[in-house]
Amino acid sequence: MRIDLHTHSRVSDGTESPAELVRAARSAGLDVVALTDHDTADGWDEAVAAARETGVELVRGMEISTRYEPGDGSSHNVHLLAYLPDPSYPPLVEELTKVLAGRQGRVPLMLERLRGLGISISEADVAAASGDAAATGRPHIADALVTLGVVGHRDEAFDRYLGAGRPAYVDRYAAPLITMVRLVAEAGGVSVVAHPWGRSGRQRPDEADLAVLAEAGLRGIEVDHQDHTPQTRDALRAIGRNLGLVMTGSSDYHGTGKTDHDLGCNTTDPEEYARLLELAAAASQHSGRATPEVVRP
Repeated sequence: MRIDLHTHSRVSDGTESPAELVRAARSAGLDVVALTDHDTADGWDEAVAAARETGVELVRGMEISTRYEPGDGSSHNVHLLAYLPDPSYPPLVEELTKVLAGRQGRVPLMLERLRGLGISISEADVAAASGDAAATGRPHIADALVTLGVVGHRDEAFDRYLGAGRPAYVDRYAAPLITMVRLVAEAGGVSVVAHPWGRSGRQRPDEADLAVLAEAGLRGIEVDHQDHTPQTRDALRAIGRNLGLVMTGSSDYHGTGKTDHDLGCNTTDPEEYARLLELAAAASQHSGRATPEVVRP
């Protein structure tokens, strides 16, 4: 069984519709795929219909933008995968609304900075790139820059202009990590830290941080990811064993929007997937919420 638990459609910053993504998962030989668009469940219904059509097992989820401040003066942006939560749970809706507003709200500021660098780019250019996304964000600015011929691809746009510390970067709201871990549990879902030691190069959250998060309700860590070296994967797997966390592997697929992240390039062990579903069932029962079920063939 081939299982990929982290993918994105153009409802957030992928380049395929939810239905196209599910069909691509079938073509890639996946048995199970999770749709985890950033901070939204808007693509779920379309993905469900495609899963029933193609016979792919579908896990509904989302990837939530959070910030972890462990109390030592440091601050770390952390992405949290939430599987099978009730998306109508009011406190969760409130936080996701704030996160999406933060994404949308910084776009004009970033465009102003780009224009200050001599780049002619408008909100209409970005709107054309974002299409039906739940919120416009940096990847759509990057796509507009590609269309305008300023850069060759998204990665170049982030490296030169849009990434943290680059000249057009503007910070935004991200939900407190521990708060969001608790909200996902209250919504009957299961939370997994995405690519924890990936892009920043810093080993935070570390084992002590993850132990605190596990006490708050964290249930897993994404170990096998393209942003993790073999040594990083080994270290995270050891932490997962020590803390009893589910350990997942995923592609973080974005269609053509992210290179070297093909569907199924990393997968989750079936036993770990079974553990995740058991925890989701327990969380759903404990919460009393009407949580989504896995869509099975």
